Amino acid sequence: MLDLISHVVKISSRLDRTEINSAMVDALLDLFHPQCINIYRCYTGKKKTVVFACAGFGPQGQFLRNAYLPDRRYCLPIERDPLLNRCRKEKSAVLDFMEDGSHRVVFPVNRLNEPVYLIDLSLSDEFSANQRVALMGLIEYFGNHLALLDYGEGDTLTGLASRKTFDKHLFELLGKAASDDLVSSLNGSPQRRQGNTAAASNHWLAICDIDHFKQVNDNFGHLIGDEVLIMLAQVMRHSFRFDDQLFRFGGEEFVALLQPTDQASAIATLERFRTDVEKTVFSRVGHVTISIGLSYLLPNDTPTDAIDRADEALYYAKRQGRNRVDCYETLVANQQLAAKEIAKGEVELF
Repeated sequence: MLDLISHVVKISSRLDRTEINSAMVDALLDLFHPQCINIYRCYTGKKKTVVFACAGFGPQGQFLRNAYLPDRRYCLPIERDPLLNRCRKEKSAVLDFMEDGSHRVVFPVNRLNEPVYLIDLSLSDEFSANQRVALMGLIEYFGNHLALLDYGEGDTLTGLASRKTFDKHLFELLGKAASDDLVSSLNGSPQRRQGNTAAASNHWLAICDIDHFKQVNDNFGHLIGDEVLIMLAQVMRHSFRFDDQLFRFGGEEFVALLQPTDQASAIATLERFRTDVEKTVFSRVGHVTISIGLSYLLPNDTPTDAIDRADEALYYAKRQGRNRVDCYETLVANQQLAAKEIAKGEVELF
C-alpha cells in the first residue's frame, strides 16, 4: 500500500503528459511486474482511430516518446490489433489468454465516451485479485490526473488546446525543425529557403481567422457566436490529420501546427478545412468563412518569427477578399510581400 501511495504521489507531481506516462510505466513495473507494457494514446478521427505507443516496457527495456508529438513510426490503425479494437468498442477492460500461459489485458481511459488512452499489459497467471483491484484503481487515478491536465491545457469553450499551451508545443516543434535541418544537412541535402518548397518536408504554422465574426456577435449575440466557435472547432478536428496540433488562439482566431509535409500537401489540408467550414451550416447564423495564412518553421525561428510570418499571410488573405488560403513563402517569392527579418538578423533568401 505504501508503494502504491508513493507512486501516486510521483504521478501527481508531473504536469507534462510525457512525464506522467513515464511515471505510470515506473509504477506498473514496480507494483505489478508485467512482462510487457504499452501505453497508447488514441486519436479518434472521422474515418478511423489511430493509436500511438507513447510509453511502455518490452524486450528492449523501457521506452518513452513525446506524447504531444506522435511519431508515425509507432502509430497504427486500431483495427490492426483486435484486442485494442475490441476495447475501443466495448469501452471497458478486455482480456485475452496467450499460448505461454500469460494473459493480456487492455484497460481504456475514456473521455466523452471515447478512449483517449489504452493501457495494454501482459501479466502472469499468478496475478491476484487484490492486485487487480489495485491496478484498476491506479489506472482510474491515471485517467483522472490526465483529465485535470486536459482541463488546464484546454480551451474551456471549444475543447481545443488553449493559447497558454501553444508556446510549449511550438518550442517543441521548433526544436524538431532544427533537428530535421541538421539531419538533412548531414545527409548532404539541406533544404533551401525558397518559395517553392514542394520537394521539402517541413512543419507548418497556420493561423485561421473567422471572417466578419464581429458581425456574428453583433447580429446574433455572443451565445450564438460561441456556438459558431464550438462548431468550427469540431469541423477543425475532422479536417486535419490526427497528429496535427490544433489550438484556439483567442477570440475567433485558431492555430494549426502541421506535422512535416510539403507545401502542396499543407495547402491542400488547409483548403480542405476552409471548404469544410464554408459548406457547414452554423446554427442560426447560416454560413461563415475563414481566412488562413501559413508559413513553414525554420530551424532558427523564435515563436514570434513564425507567428509574424503566418500573420502577414493572413492579413494578405483578408485584404484580398477573405475566404482563402495564402502562404507567406509563396507571397514573398512572387514579390507580393516583402521578406521579414528572421532570427540572428538574417533575411530569408528566395
